[in-house]
Amino acid sequence: MTIDADNLLNSILESLERIEYIKPTDIPGIDLYMDQVTTFMDSKLRSSSRSPGENKILTKTMINNYAKNDLLPPPVRKKYSKEHMLLLIFIYYFKGVLSINDIQTLMLPITERYFQNDQALRLESIYEEVFGMEKEQVEALKADVKEKFKRAEKTFPGVSGADSGFLRKFSFICLLSFDVYVKKLIIEKMVDELAAEKN
Repeated sequence: MTIDADNLLNSILESLERIEYIKPTDIPGIDLYMDQVTTFMDSKLRSSSRSPGENKILTKTMINNYAKNDLLPPPVRKKYSKEHMLLLIFIYYFKGVLSINDIQTLMLPITERYFQNDQALRLESIYEEVFGMEKEQVEALKADVKEKFKRAEKTFPGVSGADSGFLRKFSFICLLSFDVYVKKLIIEKMVDELAAEKN
């Protein structure tokens, strides 16, 4: 491996280390106005975004659209509860992978059954259970990324110079993209099954 390749891999692994989920205890215990919601989300999710110095993580328009599309229950007297915030975090992660319709199919049963209810299993418990698996997933992802990187570094052995570096990066991106593509297909199939069960 070249020094540049080592730096690339280390940079990727460091960025995976910076991924943190918002713990329910991080969310204020009081209801928040829209500006407070966007500021909070920005402060907590900014470090893991592609361009940390640029666009907002969530805008007022996005949040209003989520409510209009039944992804998010409407605020009460223009204030968003802790449970609204938990739903927004789920939506934030899903929107990079799924369509609005797919997110709606996935989140509507969660909202109907667990949003502001008096049952033993609450939305916060579901959130903690799901995101509690994060640390072990990050470790597994790091191992997977290292393996794909090593495989990509072995491609195009007969090519030298700048072309070699470019083609190996291209191979690495292709390996990662294929993985995402297959997982997206699986997710979409499962969402379609959920939609069929509901109908």
